[in-house]
Amino acid sequence: MAGASRGVGRGLARGLGEAGATVIVTARSSETGPRTEGRPETIEDTARAVDAAGGHGHHYICDHTSEREVDRLVQWALRRFGRIDVAVSSVWGGNEGFDGERYADGVEWGTPFWRRSVEPLSSFFETGPLPALLLARAVAPAMVSAKRGLIAFASFDTQPDYLGDVFYDLAKATTNRLAYACAQDLAPHRVTVLGLSPGFVGTERARDNGHADRATESPLYAGRALAALAADPVVHARSGHILHAGDLAAEYGFTDLDGTQPPRFQIGP
Repeated sequence: MAGASRGVGRGLARGLGEAGATVIVTARSSETGPRTEGRPETIEDTARAVDAAGGHGHHYICDHTSEREVDRLVQWALRRFGRIDVAVSSVWGGNEGFDGERYADGVEWGTPFWRRSVEPLSSFFETGPLPALLLARAVAPAMVSAKRGLIAFASFDTQPDYLGDVFYDLAKATTNRLAYACAQDLAPHRVTVLGLSPGFVGTERARDNGHADRATESPLYAGRALAALAADPVVHARSGHILHAGDLAAEYGFTDLDGTQPPRFQIGP
């Protein structure tokens, strides 16, 4: 579970934990090392949350922008556990320094593209689509050999509408297209690749930015969606698709942490 020290990634890990899975929680933020933006959440916290949910949590420090580190992570996982059934990238650093209104460089969310520097764009790709590709590349050989496996990218569906910020929209659209492209390459080997699109999630960052009241769901909602997909024997039919947590809840019958079943999140009024 890449990028699972907090936010949606932690919810995804916890959802798999509820299903009794062994979950390797990976990210940069650790009790034994640096933490992103000095935030308190760590991979150890998430591993303990997986245990508490009924699964088996293990933590592993990894910089998912490094091809070498991701390869080492996967090699370690295969030596330790023998196989990888589900690989998920929830790595996202595009909001680092974002206070809910402005980015670290002072530019306001949604500023038209011609009024901002393009220089920060590289960080959106380096901390979103790139980690997804590196993880898929690293786990694919083992899954191809086993002729099974699920690779999921946590993203946001860009098909219905513009997401409101050019950098954010481009990064999510690229991640979604990556899921489709990887699915085509892996289709002959029965390996499934898909994108998972949650709503406005009540993450730690949303809370700290004063946006918790706008959240439509908890991080666990996407986690339960992922667990349902992982348990579906015909999930391969969904390969290449971008799936909404709300739609999957209606189909599979799971609920959010509070027992509600929020519908698909819609951009705009």
